[in-house]
Amino acid sequence: MANDDTKVMSILAYILFFVPLIVGAHKKSATVKFHTNQGTVLFVAAFIYGIVYTLLSRILIHIPVIGWLLITLLSLCYLVFLVLMIIGIVNVVNDKQNPLPIIGKFTLIK
Repeated sequence: MANDDTKVMSILAYILFFVPLIVGAHKKSATVKFHTNQGTVLFVAAFIYGIVYTLLSRILIHIPVIGWLLITLLSLCYLVFLVLMIIGIVNVVNDKQNPLPIIGKFTLIK
């Protein structure tokens, strides 16, 4: 796989994690495989957080002021996923395979 193709697929792994999986790019390049794993872990973490957020917000909405403030804080935590995605893309651009903070140690794609 050409270096430009590797970068494109690696960047896509953070935006649409399933694209490198569908086209099989993760099997042709260790770099794409690494970033596809990181993107997939990021997606799974965000998905699980979304479920937890939904359940907690349904409870907290009934608690005036404090509950509303907590819902707002929990909503702001979505920015963490955006920051992690940006960190991953910057790593691709700089030709680095640094694991993402907090969630980078997990492996889903072997």
